Amino acid sequence: MARYKLIDTSPRFLAVDLERQLLPGTFEHALNYLVDRELDLRCFDRRYKNDFTGASAYPPAMLLKVVLFAYSRGIVSSRGIERACREQVTFIALSGDSTPHFTTFADFVSTLGAEIEPLFKEVLLICDRQGLIGREMFAIDGVKLPANASKGKSGTRADFQHQADKMEAAARAMLARHRENDALAIEPALAEKEVRQIERLTKGAAQMRRWLAANPQDRKGAKGKVIKSNRTDNESAKMATSKGVIQGYTGVAAVDDRHQIIVAAQAHGTGSEQALLLPVVEAASPLCSVDTLITADAGYHSEPNLKALAEQERPALIADNLMRKRDERFKDQVKHKVKPDPLYDKAHPKKTARHYRPADFVYDAKAGTCICPAGKSLYRNGASCIHNGRLAVKFQGALRDCQPCSQRDKCLRKPQTTKARQVCFFRGKASGGAVSYTEIMKQAIDSERGRRLYGGRFATVEPVFGNLRYNKGLDRFTLRGQKKVDAQWKLYCLVHNIEKLAHHGYAA
Repeated sequence: MARYKLIDTSPRFLAVDLERQLLPGTFEHALNYLVDRELDLRCFDRRYKNDFTGASAYPPAMLLKVVLFAYSRGIVSSRGIERACREQVTFIALSGDSTPHFTTFADFVSTLGAEIEPLFKEVLLICDRQGLIGREMFAIDGVKLPANASKGKSGTRADFQHQADKMEAAARAMLARHRENDALAIEPALAEKEVRQIERLTKGAAQMRRWLAANPQDRKGAKGKVIKSNRTDNESAKMATSKGVIQGYTGVAAVDDRHQIIVAAQAHGTGSEQALLLPVVEAASPLCSVDTLITADAGYHSEPNLKALAEQERPALIADNLMRKRDERFKDQVKHKVKPDPLYDKAHPKKTARHYRPADFVYDAKAGTCICPAGKSLYRNGASCIHNGRLAVKFQGALRDCQPCSQRDKCLRKPQTTKARQVCFFRGKASGGAVSYTEIMKQAIDSERGRRLYGGRFATVEPVFGNLRYNKGLDRFTLRGQKKVDAQWKLYCLVHNIEKLAHHGYAA
């Protein structure tokens, strides 16, 4: 029978050279070299006033290295980072065998708002020096992630006022019932559960009143419309995602197409992607060249955005909602859409049309005729009408045909008051009007060159979000407030960029 040596993995004291635990070519080695020799961390000095009095502080360089390495391993909790500094050799090497309390890590991360921006730019300059930024195309996209906030505590000021009134009324009713019981000859025992419920209702109503007093105005969106506030994190927002509605933030990134370096990163408490395009373009502008192409999907498409990019003379390809329908490469996508979703689909089922649509009419553009679903001919009452800036041909049914028709309920929305059906068919954009940047963009993105260039957007930006969400375990933001969440998003993007440096031989 074969005999083997005993492999003992029980705890023991070992003589370990900490520097040799950071192997060249690894992420931790590149991170250690970058922070110690490249980054200017003097901006952290103003945090401390212990030159002559007070205890010594942990070096910001050490805290930054440990936090970034923890994020690269999917450890976000400050307690988890503290535990790793005690138990894992790589963390011990980066921290110099020091174990800061978890509150030290929590305070460091939550107050990084002012320092993270210059550090992010310094790493970008190093990436540029290493030849990792090509400046040919910057692909912009975003990801919606849950915030450290309760979705149930969202609403307008009127909603919160109504909730507070209900809670106070319930507490008053319960107190009145107890006073009636006190007047009885034999006083019944006051249920402890009801006492706690009264205290909870009174406390909740008081908290809601304090929040209303501290926030005298309703929160408004980009277009001035009132949007729901949140009593846990009022800078977060409700957002619709493919998996339902979340209370969270949108992390936006601009990614260079050469080596997928993130050149700009921002987090905003809004689900409207249209409002996020121009701020990200402005943040990435220092690294843009004259020929740098900006690409984004249909969520960022709007006439004001396209106009602003045109006025800045920035080459851009921003898709519109109908781009794929015009592209023959997606002509077979319908057969895949009708397949059942293997995952639970929370989307509402699409409603079928209750009345006849223009597609139900037989229109012959050459002959100038139109046949209704009942087989009757409509007469043309407008050959070159302009509707919303588009040329259209209008047809109307004859009274002798529409009045006695048995399909009036299917054809007309108000068959009792509408005499005859009208239908119009569009022929294109009307000339002589204002310049439409949407039409200009459609022509650019539908060209052979435009489709070829835009086709590289997906392969540029989507793998970045896959790396951050799946490999790094970024499934939600753990901080509250836009500045803190923005700093945490930039930390994750820093991890991605430093990882790219390590993979391309930096500090090897």
